[in-house]
Amino acid sequence: MVINFTDITYLKHGSAAQQEVYTLLTEWQVMDMLKHYSPVPVGTFPLDIQVPGSDLDIVCCYTDADSFAAEMKALFVAEDGFSIKEISHLAEPAVLVSFIKSGLPVEIFGQAIPVIEQMGYRHMLAEYAILQHFGEEFKQAVIGLKLQGIKTEPAFCQLLGLGGDPYLNLLEYKLPT
Repeated sequence: MVINFTDITYLKHGSAAQQEVYTLLTEWQVMDMLKHYSPVPVGTFPLDIQVPGSDLDIVCCYTDADSFAAEMKALFVAEDGFSIKEISHLAEPAVLVSFIKSGLPVEIFGQAIPVIEQMGYRHMLAEYAILQHFGEEFKQAVIGLKLQGIKTEPAFCQLLGLGGDPYLNLLEYKLPT
């Protein structure tokens, strides 16, 4: 099954956790608030591999970092645990906004590159293809490693037997034919 991750309606028909995220996103209207930035939820909830403490990641594309940061502050500064920081060590600088909404940690990550070209989105597509190929047992093994504190990309790479940088190697991984 192919999922259009840019349209959140798939969450409405997913697992209980995905349905909760869909309800939060729609009742909160965050996708509308962020619509000028092409927001897309990525990571564990879209893939249904979340564990307790997982955050809801939303990637965005901006044209101006300062304007994006100012708008994020205006929209979310009142949320519990609000923080905003610029990330300059990446190939493309980014703005990361973090807070808690309805008990769920939320991270909004913005860069000046299209969402579908951002690493978080690309990792999600690679992980989705791997999960589709290897099935439920592999998915449960990923969740098991995540429950032990291993991050998502390293968990996938460990199960696939990939060494080196998990964030790069996952993108280069070719499914067996």
